[in-house]
Amino acid sequence: MKFFTKKIFFFLVVIAFLGTAAKQVNSGKYFEMAKNLEIFANIYKELNKNYVDELDPAKTMRVGIEAMLNSLDPYTNFYSESDIEVARMMTEGKYSGIGAGVKKMGDYPVITDVYENCPAYKAGLRAGDIIVAVEGQNAKGKGPEDVYDIMKGTPGTEMEITIRRAGLPKETKVKLKRDEVDVPNVPYSGMVNEDIGYVNLTTFTRDAGPNVEKAFKELKEKNPNMKGLVLDLRGNGGGLLNEGVNLVNVFVPKGELVVSTKGKVVEWDRSYKTTNNPFDEKMPVVVLVDKGTASASEIVSGSLQDLDRAVIMGQRTYGKGLVQNFHEVGYNSRMKLTTSKYYIPSGRCIQGVSYKNGVPVNIPDSLRVPFKTRKGRKVLDGGGVAPDVYLDKEIKSAVVKSLIDENVIFDYVTQYILEHPTAPAITDFKFEAFDEFTNFVTKKNFDANTETDKAILQLQQEATREHYSSIIDADIKALQNKLANEKKSEIAKFKTDLTHLIEKEIASRYYFEKGKIQVTLRNDKEVDEAIKLLHDNSKYMSILKM
Repeated sequence: MKFFTKKIFFFLVVIAFLGTAAKQVNSGKYFEMAKNLEIFANIYKELNKNYVDELDPAKTMRVGIEAMLNSLDPYTNFYSESDIEVARMMTEGKYSGIGAGVKKMGDYPVITDVYENCPAYKAGLRAGDIIVAVEGQNAKGKGPEDVYDIMKGTPGTEMEITIRRAGLPKETKVKLKRDEVDVPNVPYSGMVNEDIGYVNLTTFTRDAGPNVEKAFKELKEKNPNMKGLVLDLRGNGGGLLNEGVNLVNVFVPKGELVVSTKGKVVEWDRSYKTTNNPFDEKMPVVVLVDKGTASASEIVSGSLQDLDRAVIMGQRTYGKGLVQNFHEVGYNSRMKLTTSKYYIPSGRCIQGVSYKNGVPVNIPDSLRVPFKTRKGRKVLDGGGVAPDVYLDKEIKSAVVKSLIDENVIFDYVTQYILEHPTAPAITDFKFEAFDEFTNFVTKKNFDANTETDKAILQLQQEATREHYSSIIDADIKALQNKLANEKKSEIAKFKTDLTHLIEKEIASRYYFEKGKIQVTLRNDKEVDEAIKLLHDNSKYMSILKM
């Protein structure tokens, strides 16, 4: 507490100094800054002195910092010393920990993913394990962030997790050593048929460009008849800008402008060109994108579109045309700060201009400024990269979505793995126990809580409040029964979709992210459309000339 008192005293002295200077200047932006900082400090002083409960200085100040940053764009964030591994993960794809994903399910956090060859994997932890305690601290009611804070630490240090696992009679204590966890940014590459290659890139951490080039090169060497490549950037939220430039360089010549950045500080404006000879500037490429494709992923897809080097296929991308840099702000804390906007070769910026709940608001094409690609094709700025070939995104039924959100599929697969401990061959594996799954759903008394359910409940509450319930109660009950019957029938109706989801989850337990992607590709309609286009060279070329 003395440490924080000294910090606050120092802070107040600085504020007082700024205040004095501001009174001397008595005008301009610096006066406003100093005045408001002084007000902020005075408010904290009064709270600390007179508020009925004891204040936590770090927590209180953090709330103030985050409220200030929340008034800006969603990408300007503060990382305290305890968050530093998160920042490191975003830039390097590495962090110190045990290599496991965690999600709160019910009262306890549950392991959802175990990364291959990481400490959690080596210690025998599995997806589905319920974390009861970490380092002797009860985990009940804890969220993933709380658990990660305890799990993080210096590589080589030991820790103990107490787990509860289905099929085991009692709780088990597992000891493991923390280590450097390296999450691959290219979890899978392979041939999707006899002559079309596929590379999946999940994030633009360090060496993303070289790793894609390496995967592409291996595919060509092993498959001399290869005629095209599918580059999958769906759900790729971006990362390092220079890795986006490196990836574009795999496909376009040396010296090409890929992206330029412009911000308030003119001295920081930069232009980024390709610096190496391309690995392959001829082979047809289809880049798959969706609304989760953002930032560096949009630099790649937008630049390859502007340079007419690849066909972009899928849905309009996220719309993040802003560049962030990490700045040290003292005491091992950092701020990820938006410093500029980026502009791709046509001169357009794809940044969304407004946000709702932290997500860019869709901009109608009529309000977007037109630009031209190298060959004269019309492209638009603002609100993301519009694909050359638009594909409708399949919308999951409300019942299927509830089965995912309420962890029913996850829980079923945990039981399935317990009863099938031997991993099947990934190439031959098919899930053929759907009746078993429906029985599992029935035993759990699952009832999808859909938006329609919520609307009916709200109607019921309003009717009661306004004294109409006696008139419409019977109708509401009939409507609820009809909806319940329809939801039961939907599980059978969407058997194919549910089977695919179960297969993906099972594959991830046996074969991790790589296996999950392999199984997904067997039923991926968007990849099928990309293959079809790459087999039709005349159509492919006509799209790039439109």
